[in-house]
Amino acid sequence: MLRFILLLSAIALCLGSSRMNIEGFRNPLAGLANLQGDIIKDHTEDIPYSRSLEEWVNKKGVNVTMGWVGNETELIVTSNIPHPNQVRLSFTTNPSEMAMTWTTSAHHEKNVVRYGTSPNGDMLNFVAYSISHQYTFSNYTYTSGFIHEALLVNLDPGKKYYYQIESNGYNTTIGEKYSFIASPSPGSSTPVKILHIGDVGIFGTSVMVTKGMMDRMESNDFHSVIHCGDISYANKYRASGIKRLAWAKQEIWDTWGVMVEPITRKVPYMVTPGNHELDMFDSTMENNTIYSKRFIMPGNERYYSFAIGMVHFVSVSTDESIDEGSTQHVWLDRKLAYLNQNRDKWPWVVTFQHRPIYNSNWNHGNWSGDSSYANTDDYSFPFFEGWPDDYEDLIVKHNVDFVLNGHVHHYERTWPVKHRNNTVTSYDDDGVSRPIHITCGHGGKDLYKWRKDNKTKDSYIYPKPTFVSSRSNSVWGHCELEFIDKTTAKHRMYTIGKKQELYEEEVTIRKPWPRSSAHHVLQNLTPLYPWIITLLVLLS
Repeated sequence: MLRFILLLSAIALCLGSSRMNIEGFRNPLAGLANLQGDIIKDHTEDIPYSRSLEEWVNKKGVNVTMGWVGNETELIVTSNIPHPNQVRLSFTTNPSEMAMTWTTSAHHEKNVVRYGTSPNGDMLNFVAYSISHQYTFSNYTYTSGFIHEALLVNLDPGKKYYYQIESNGYNTTIGEKYSFIASPSPGSSTPVKILHIGDVGIFGTSVMVTKGMMDRMESNDFHSVIHCGDISYANKYRASGIKRLAWAKQEIWDTWGVMVEPITRKVPYMVTPGNHELDMFDSTMENNTIYSKRFIMPGNERYYSFAIGMVHFVSVSTDESIDEGSTQHVWLDRKLAYLNQNRDKWPWVVTFQHRPIYNSNWNHGNWSGDSSYANTDDYSFPFFEGWPDDYEDLIVKHNVDFVLNGHVHHYERTWPVKHRNNTVTSYDDDGVSRPIHITCGHGGKDLYKWRKDNKTKDSYIYPKPTFVSSRSNSVWGHCELEFIDKTTAKHRMYTIGKKQELYEEEVTIRKPWPRSSAHHVLQNLTPLYPWIITLLVLLS
């Protein structure tokens, strides 16, 4: 009798398994929300100039006239700003810490941060002391302000902290403007929400995109901003259409720092270097030196990782080699393997970088655009080994969930994809078994709407590659990624000129749990379980 019952159960399991597969085939797009098509919106009208930046600067007591200088806003000379400015938070490898940097025009013997969990000034009981430095550039034609760096420690996970900077004889105000939320603890079920962006600069459209993110922050608690390279464009400065001389314009870094400060003083601003920061092929003398002086990132500050609750983020440097045996490859392989073995703590793993390995835009076609990864535009191919093949092998092997990018000045989101043509056109459950690549490179710099060799031709590759789910090359904006629980995430794209609550598109991603190498081996055997049980029953 027991053998008969087991046999019937096995047959039922077989039939049930087949039925689920058929239903999944009939409805492969189940779970998508407001998925939109190929070209999202065509913005051909001139973008009005926003004077928001002038208001931010005037609040700091600086008399500066804003306007157009070529395509960029007028530069801010921070040597005129004696009190703390360009305040910026960043995560470390320890979730109970927060790094902080700010700039003043002069140095005072007392440069500290007082912080605590109450906005009452008398309750800022903790003190972080800073170290300070300056740098000179281009034969002393530029000398930076004093850049101060401090480390806030012993933070309680998920708590809100208020802080006050005392520096150069000035104090910042106490209240919501100078506050942040500490990272949730690893393994926490707390939802995590970030903004991500790339290729910003200090253009009029950059100001408007930044203002859009500020508006979103008014009604939402974000844990971080991730900037995927090409941050200020200091090394590509143009004035009235005339290209500047062969060195970077450092005042652009200061102007960008003031522009984004309403964001960076409230949420950790994590960056990865782009070609305009590493600048290996341009003789503009940046070569990563200025990036490392301006930012405090974990590790070597180019490729590193940090965690926010249930999500682990990994920065990758796309202007360095990543072939097997290279330093970056060895580091990334070990890091991703460790994270994949600890999905109970970090069910979501996200890499972020500058150059995408999936791209359907003719401009910047290097590393992608067709099956052979041929470079389809007029840019020199970077001589860095291991891209894209060795890198993709790692992110597929270790089950990376999302890959965030910049570099290409448009918006593009892929289906779950690996090895170019192995695509699943679903974001629901078992379909999400490979990385989703999202390029948010429309943060302010000129859009890649037309081909560089023919301004009358659309920049997109046609027919549309199978890996493309959505793309737009005609509107500026920013992106948001929300991790709701260990299996569900939402991605949204916002454009400039709309009310803060109106997104351009939203998509829901649901993945199986757990997601690890062992899980996928078992998952591949799952359809065989009923037949295995049947065989065992018959043989018993």
